Formats: sequence, structure tokens, C-alpha cells
Amino acid sequence: MRIVFAGTPEFAVQPLKALLDSKHSVIAVFTQPDRPAGRGQTLHASPVKALALSHHIPIYQPILLKNPEEQAKLHALQPDLLIVVAYGLLLPKAVLDIPKFGCINIHASLLPRWRGAAPIQHAILAGDKTTGICTMQMDEGLDTGDVLLKISCTIAPQETSKTLHDKLATLGAAALLETLEKFEHNALVPEKQDPTTATYATKISKTDAKIDWQESADVIDRKIRAFNPWPVAFAELSGQTIRIWSAKLNLTATVNNKIKPGTIIEIHKDSMDVATGDGVLTLLEIQLPGGKRLPVAEILHAKKALFQG
Repeated sequence: MRIVFAGTPEFAVQPLKALLDSKHSVIAVFTQPDRPAGRGQTLHASPVKALALSHHIPIYQPILLKNPEEQAKLHALQPDLLIVVAYGLLLPKAVLDIPKFGCINIHASLLPRWRGAAPIQHAILAGDKTTGICTMQMDEGLDTGDVLLKISCTIAPQETSKTLHDKLATLGAAALLETLEKFEHNALVPEKQDPTTATYATKISKTDAKIDWQESADVIDRKIRAFNPWPVAFAELSGQTIRIWSAKLNLTATVNNKIKPGTIIEIHKDSMDVATGDGVLTLLEIQLPGGKRLPVAEILHAKKALFQG
């Protein structure tokens, strides 16, 4: 089939690689415009664009797809299918209607749970035990189309958004190839979503990552894992704002309920125990203001006094 691929971040790279290694023809890639990044704010290509360039695939980077001129470019390609993976732009009905067989989306959740922008983070925040990948026939709604294929995976106890992202990206590539194989053999059975069970994964902001020590150790642990690697959980500790990259629940420590949440109750050789609103959290990897992400053991070796008294 003649396929146009629309995607932007790292999550979309593995599905595109899978397509490029398949019998299908990727005739063009749509990706978001280059964005300024880094201290110099120089323009950087998206991971999908970088891969497309290395394979000499025509690249289109519209700001919006509501523009008839941009829609005409897609129409001129005469695609059989448009595959959409974390593209980041809304597709109006005029675009959905262009490909001969419509548009298929890869979504990082088991729909209708966690429709929206940040399904990976929200699955961890909610304490879900399982998640997965769906391929979906796109319609005009927000992740509301018929589900074509589901693949589940377990969310491990110490799973971060980074590790879950990588697992789901691999699953997404496999799900896409299986979906296309079944499509060619008329073996797909589209499944309507039940809107009464839908949940929404709203976009994550930096302010969401602020830790309140009054919350339980379990909730704080989930936030730390959900916001690694972005935007990274942060909290006040010993009078300074630190970023917390890694922690674990301390199921054996006890804490007097008169101790204020956010108090360091014990310093070990390679970690620190902090009282929370319910339970104790052991910090393993943190980042001081102006410093680098480091194991707590290294920070204590040089700056233990910051956390004493």
C-alpha cells in the first residue's frame, strides 16, 4: 500500500522503522515544524524527520492542516492509508477523508481508558497495573474511533514514563504491522468504544510535577515515576527545591505522626528517608539547584550537611 506517515516524537520512530522495513511504500512523512531547543534555542528536527531524512523520504511540515493548500498536498500524494502516531496536530474531517482507506492511529493505552495527550503518565499516576497499545480507525473525535487491535502489557512496580514509553513504542510497531496484515486479509473486526468508561489523559505541565509531602508515600512515588524523564518531580526539602528522579516506598520504616511531612527522618549511606502524609519515602536519586542528576550517595558524600539539622 501507498502509506503516508504522520508523527513527531521518539515514540513514533519505531512504528515508522517497522513500516520502512515492510513491503509497504512510505511515500511521504508529515511531522511538526522544527522547534528551537537547548541553550542556544537553535532549530531542531523532530526524531521522525531525522529518520525520514536518512531514508530520503519527502517531508511535509505544515503548521496546521486546516489550510486547503496543505490538504491539497496530501491529496496529491494519493495515499491508500495515513498512519498517525503522536503527530500533535488535529486532523479535520477533510484530511481524514483523503486516504483511500482512511487513517489509522496508534495510541498508547487500552482505549477508551486514557484518551488524550498523556496516556503513559496518567496510567502510572493512577496506579494502573496494566496498559497497552491500541490501533484505531480515526474519526473526528479525540481518540473516539473504532479500535482495530489491542495489545496489553504490565506496568512494573518501579516503571517510569521512560521505561513504559520504550515498551509501548516497541509494542506499537508490532501492533501496526499486525493491523496492516489483518487489514489486507479483511480479518479486522472494528470494536466500538464504550464512552461511559472513557477516561482522559490531560496534557502534563511543569506545575503538575510539584510534590506535596502531605500526600501519601504511594502517591508521591507514582508522581516521581510518572514525571521521569519530564517534567521531573520537584519538592521543598531542607529549605531548598530539589528535583527527585528516583525513589522507593519504605515499607519497614515507621514515623511518629507528630513529625511534619517533608522532614528527613533518617540519612543512610546511599539514601534518605522522608516522612510523608502517610508512610515513608526513600530518595535514591536527586538533583540540587544548579547541579546535575546524581545518586543520593554521591550528594551525601559531598554535601551531607545540607540535609542535617
